[in-house]
Amino acid sequence: MFKNMKQFFEARIQSAMESESDSDEQSLRLATAALMIEMTRADFEVTDDERSAVDSVLRELFAISESEANELAVLAEAEVDNAACLYDFTRMVDQSFTQPQKQRVVEMLWRVAFADTQKDHHEEYLVRKIADLIHVSHEDFIKARHRVEQGLAE
Repeated sequence: MFKNMKQFFEARIQSAMESESDSDEQSLRLATAALMIEMTRADFEVTDDERSAVDSVLRELFAISESEANELAVLAEAEVDNAACLYDFTRMVDQSFTQPQKQRVVEMLWRVAFADTQKDHHEEYLVRKIADLIHVSHEDFIKARHRVEQGLAE
């Protein structure tokens, strides 16, 4: 009887839990990508450099292929188009990521913001807002910006 219960658990419940875990991971990736898409739109002009930066940071952050990053970005754009606000995206990132991962997200947002080599005040405001919503300190927000700026200067 216990053997049958174990087999049932392994066959049904565990696979359902794993697929739920995969679903949670996909939702988190989508939420993070949506924040990157929002960043491209912050200054009301989406450039090819910004789109390329989004694909690049998604590949780096999630260790995915170029085609997967493109697909994720397209899905994220649709999500952003249908979203009323950033809160659902930031809540998921805040609840799911560790503090170092959140700091990395903020750094990636800066990379997207600086992709067109200009820092617009709307972009800076959005990074600050997202950093606040995912509970990244002002100090870490500034450090992330400086790392990205130094990378551009090299």
